[in-house]
Amino acid sequence: QVQLVESGGGLVQPGGSLRLSCTASGFTSSSYAMGWYIQAPGKERELVAVISSTGGSTRYADSVKGRFTVFRDDAQKTIDLEMNNLKPEDTAVYYCWLALRNKETWGQGTQVTVTS
Repeated sequence: QVQLVESGGGLVQPGGSLRLSCTASGFTSSSYAMGWYIQAPGKERELVAVISSTGGSTRYADSVKGRFTVFRDDAQKTIDLEMNNLKPEDTAVYYCWLALRNKETWGQGTQVTVTS
């Protein structure tokens, strides 16, 4: 069973930075896509960033382009989200996502709070 464990969330001031990490386990394949989704209070879960199995293709939400960077380490089966110049509107629960052979797995979510 594929499992995802997220870490790195926390409380930061506007303009600050965080790095979210997600570690995948329970499989041996290297052919999987991973990404990060955001769910703010009262809103639907939305895509933040996704990265292909090769790491050569990424896609970001317009709201985070130029501020967030997603990357993966297949040796450790991790995906990181580097978040810079954080804004209060980035406050939400961030969820790690993985797709393997058309099956999706979600992490438990990690809280990011941006406030003065």
